[in-house]
Amino acid sequence: MIRLEEDGALWVVTLDRPDKANSLTPDMLRDLADIAERARGGAKVFVLTGEGRVFSAGADIDAARAGLATDPVWERLSGAIAALPCLTIAALNGTLAGGAFGMALACDLRISVPEAKFFYPVMSLGFLPQPSDPGRLVRLVGPARARLILMAGAKLSAEEALAAGLIDRIVPRENLKLVVDDLAAASLGATPAHIAAIKAMTG
Repeated sequence: MIRLEEDGALWVVTLDRPDKANSLTPDMLRDLADIAERARGGAKVFVLTGEGRVFSAGADIDAARAGLATDPVWERLSGAIAALPCLTIAALNGTLAGGAFGMALACDLRISVPEAKFFYPVMSLGFLPQPSDPGRLVRLVGPARARLILMAGAKLSAEEALAAGLIDRIVPRENLKLVVDDLAAASLGATPAHIAAIKAMTG
């Protein structure tokens, strides 16, 4: 349910459970964290995307009820992505919801299709967000909009997410891969040390 394609130093990781809106199981999260940790030694560009019309609906409902919502694997995954010394891109092929926010917030860039929605309904579900998510969200959108999402349960359109700074670009679905490839090109042509240095300077 997690697909990894390595094209040299370009690593593309795809959530591949479209029949369940790419909702995340414990095994999927562990696989994602394993891949992100391994990427530190080989990727110049690390891309996260999804199969189908939804990036991810967050935690699988049955797994969340069984304790996944508070499992430390979420922090392990987002921490591994945030620690990568390469360019990281969330290619959001559709709606981003719930705990799946963490992996996207940990990326350097978030590129979205126009029809995507963005919501993190922890208040209504009775869960706390993953520990690092609110800080990353505040750095992108500011405290008020972070509370709009986390406390008021607002569902943002792609246009609203772009205006707020949550995402960096909106592109037609048919152009998503082309745009990601274009954004990856400069880093793929650079040395790992150069990439890491510029990332550190902008961190």
